[in-house]
Amino acid sequence: MGFAHRGGMGGNAMTEILTEAVADYLKVIYDLTCGEGRAGTTQIAARLGVAPASVTGMLKRLAAGQPPLVEYHRHHGARLTPAGRRTALEVIRNHRLLEQFLHQRLGYRWDEVHAEADRLEHVISDELAGRIAVALGNPSHDPHGEPIPASDLSLPPLPSTRLSELRPGQEAVVAHVTDTDPDFLRYLSEIGLTPQTQVTVLDYSPYDGNLTVQVDGGEAQVLGPKVTGSVVVENP
Repeated sequence: MGFAHRGGMGGNAMTEILTEAVADYLKVIYDLTCGEGRAGTTQIAARLGVAPASVTGMLKRLAAGQPPLVEYHRHHGARLTPAGRRTALEVIRNHRLLEQFLHQRLGYRWDEVHAEADRLEHVISDELAGRIAVALGNPSHDPHGEPIPASDLSLPPLPSTRLSELRPGQEAVVAHVTDTDPDFLRYLSEIGLTPQTQVTVLDYSPYDGNLTVQVDGGEAQVLGPKVTGSVVVENP
């Protein structure tokens, strides 16, 4: 499957270095299912921008590996095995730590870190990831507000309420942003809608789903479903 053994690692270290494609598949399946349940072939194909037939071939390989990283049944999608879930979380931990390092120490903007972390996440060791975590003060979240798995790969409960679900009079705090498109993140920065900012809903249009909101006490602004559906809030 294109894995290369990594030797001399202790603790929770991965015993294999994943190919970029395998790492991407595991991350997408985890993201689509939050580590539980099944992800459909069409969903995975759409997220990765590949043909469904290619997804089917990769899922069969992942299911046939030793250890198998997914359970796959035709027409029923794929579910991460315990080994697959652990490996996905290791890759996610590396990715989010790298994003925070690039942002906090190297001055990258939050719209620049995702692509850089994608290139590096499969090649750093768990030891290096641990040292990055310590150097950063063991951060709990990445620049987009996504939680960073701890060294034991545990994650806190994730908020799931979208800004689009709020209605006039409700207030909440931005928890994280699910869309990593750089243009979109730059737009959110321009309007101040970033993690840990407070947002108050002033009006809702049932015709088009637009929300009129106030961000951190600023001027009222109208946001469409594309924006509000990609922003997760807490404490509504």
